[in-house]
Amino acid sequence: QVQLVESGGGLVQPGGSLRLSCAGSGRIFSFYHMGWYRQAPGKQRELVARISRDGSTYYIDSVKGRFTISRDNAKNTVSLQMNSLKPEDTAVYYCNSNPVINWGWGQGTQVTVSS
Repeated sequence: QVQLVESGGGLVQPGGSLRLSCAGSGRIFSFYHMGWYRQAPGKQRELVARISRDGSTYYIDSVKGRFTISRDNAKNTVSLQMNSLKPEDTAVYYCNSNPVINWGWGQGTQVTVSS
């Protein structure tokens, strides 16, 4: 069973930055496409960014140009650099494979953008 641990969230003012990190147990990340997801209150969880095994990336339109996903297969980590944060980015952020398989979900990390 893979365990995913997200960290790096917090409270930030609009326009600020945060860097999220995700660590996975086992030497498995390099075999999978990985994604960052978020779930805002009252909304469904959504994919925010994806990075393939070869490093190509995809972002939803609302975060393009502001968020950057990266991975370090040697360290079994995936990161999300978030700049120019907006109140609508407020959510719990999770990492997981993309597409989601049978790893389960970590506890996520809360990102709150508010003045």
